[in-house]
Amino acid sequence: MTDAKIRLSVDHPLGPGQSVPLTEDQALYLFAVMRKGVGDAVLLFNGQHGEWRATVAEATKRRGVLLCDRQTRPQTAPADLWLCFAPVKKVETVYIVEKAVELGVGRLCPVQTDFTNSDRLNRDRMQANAREAAEQCGATLVPPVEPLQGLDKLLAAWPAGRRLLWCNESRAGIATRLAQETPGPWAILIGPEGGFSDREKARLAAHPAVVQASLGPRILRAETAAVAALTLWQSALGDWRGGDWA
Repeated sequence: MTDAKIRLSVDHPLGPGQSVPLTEDQALYLFAVMRKGVGDAVLLFNGQHGEWRATVAEATKRRGVLLCDRQTRPQTAPADLWLCFAPVKKVETVYIVEKAVELGVGRLCPVQTDFTNSDRLNRDRMQANAREAAEQCGATLVPPVEPLQGLDKLLAAWPAGRRLLWCNESRAGIATRLAQETPGPWAILIGPEGGFSDREKARLAAHPAVVQASLGPRILRAETAAVAALTLWQSALGDWRGGDWA
């Protein structure tokens, strides 16, 4: 247990007695927005050394220094799962990123498809959304956001041994399909609002890594499909199957 409630992702080593400088944005958030000051406790993580309790040693409007005192949680890695998705509208894309992080995705891969609404993506903003979601949900690692790339390029360079779950409404139900599979490196592919083109469907169907399954009889919005697929995968093959995370 810890008395600290606020969590921050930092790009700095963590360990006993380690001092951690804050960025200007972090200092503004911690001291001006959250009204924290010298002596207050904060939780820190950096994706390598677990979660640490730290106390504020220096605090001004634009800078601050924290001192680590003890580890509160060991380093944990999310399931070996990527989410490949076609960006949709701004608010919905933010939702997909946030929920994917909460549901334990290890990597976010934006994909340009024939029917993707936008060919521009603010990757820095998306990475910030992922960081904020990790801070709020208790993760000890912020999933990286890959550059936007075309579906053909993604499939051409697909890594051997990683299966790709394509949510194809014409196939068998996803729960039944995943029950036949085994854990390991996976990715989930969510298409754009208009679905995949016939050309893309043929390419996906012919790819040796692709596993096809349906998300049910109703047409789901892209952000709903992402949450549904991630939830079912975690239940069948991911880190929801057991363990003690207390």
